[in-house]
Amino acid sequence: MITVRHLPLSGSDAPDSSPVSEQPSQEQLDELRGEVRAFLNDCVAEGVFTPAVDCWLTGWDPDFSRMLAEQGWLGMTIPVELGGHGRGFVERFVVTEELLAVGAPVAAHWIADRQAAPTFVRFGTDAQKARFLPAITAGELFWAIGMSESESGSDLASVRTKATRVENGWQISGTKLWTSGAHLAHGFFALARTEPVDPANRHAGLSQFIVMLDSPGVEISPIITMGGDHHFNEVRLDGVFVPDDLVLGTIGDGWHQVTSELGFERSGPERFMSTFGVLASACDEISAGRLPADPSVGQLTARMFGLHQLSRNVATTLSHGEDADVEAAVVKMLGTRTEGDIVDLFDLMIDDSDAASADFRREVDVGVTQRPGFTLRGGTTEVLRGVIARGLGMR
Repeated sequence: MITVRHLPLSGSDAPDSSPVSEQPSQEQLDELRGEVRAFLNDCVAEGVFTPAVDCWLTGWDPDFSRMLAEQGWLGMTIPVELGGHGRGFVERFVVTEELLAVGAPVAAHWIADRQAAPTFVRFGTDAQKARFLPAITAGELFWAIGMSESESGSDLASVRTKATRVENGWQISGTKLWTSGAHLAHGFFALARTEPVDPANRHAGLSQFIVMLDSPGVEISPIITMGGDHHFNEVRLDGVFVPDDLVLGTIGDGWHQVTSELGFERSGPERFMSTFGVLASACDEISAGRLPADPSVGQLTARMFGLHQLSRNVATTLSHGEDADVEAAVVKMLGTRTEGDIVDLFDLMIDDSDAASADFRREVDVGVTQRPGFTLRGGTTEVLRGVIARGLGMR
């Protein structure tokens, strides 16, 4: 069992001084962080969940999601008038960081709360907001991501899923891949092409649709990882009918919408904390003399603190209603590399040590199993470098 850990981040959550939007005070953030820590410590002590590595992808527990909803920690950034709690992205950042530090099972609600909710707030119709946002806040609506495709991956401009206009709606056909949690989720935003590809502007002619995953014509097939886990899926859409009232945003504006959504997907603490428990446990192993002291551990710890600040700054940007796709790409690229480096280092160290505990070895083994996906999900490193370069005017 993984021991409960928390990043000692007191003093580093200082609110932004920008007058664009009111920010919580440091005292309020510290109080919130303390409340979440106390709640999670009690949960672990009572056996509500067992802390785990990569919990935001593999830890699917609807009952725990509803427990968080009862605490007011889902739908935090959804306005009160839309069924949420009207709090800021920095406050949500504090809550999610604590959940990830402990390794809580948050996968069920993660995508709905992280990116579906703000996307509905920004682009949804009044009817869509009324239908979906209160359910997200209550921990009753779970979401997946309908972006990536075979031989398309992170190059979203090359998606081949097509949406054809029919009476009172659209008919969608195509295949989405690596769709985490689709076999358990209620729906996803499907990115589809509504106009033929324009070679001069590949990003034009894309649109987003709200697809309920129990719709006729939806077929979900599991993709089992080499470790035997099932969280990835292939989702085939065979002439799925989507009524006009489930079009998300504006037809043809899908590229702008999806890049806005990626700012939420790529920037959170889950992009650098998936293996935080491994690093924390390694420090205990070193303190107990079961692993040798190594300067690389200090370097990784310093990188974690830097990534915390980068990610928190993106949360502030989002709280101002601004896009942060380039900044989010930086967090994702650097963060997932750090997650992998943590696993790689300690995988080598336990090979050279006969004294490392069995619990720590199991923890590292789980991290090794998950490690190949870190730099793929949410955008490959190669594509993210292109995003960053274009954002900096270098391409």
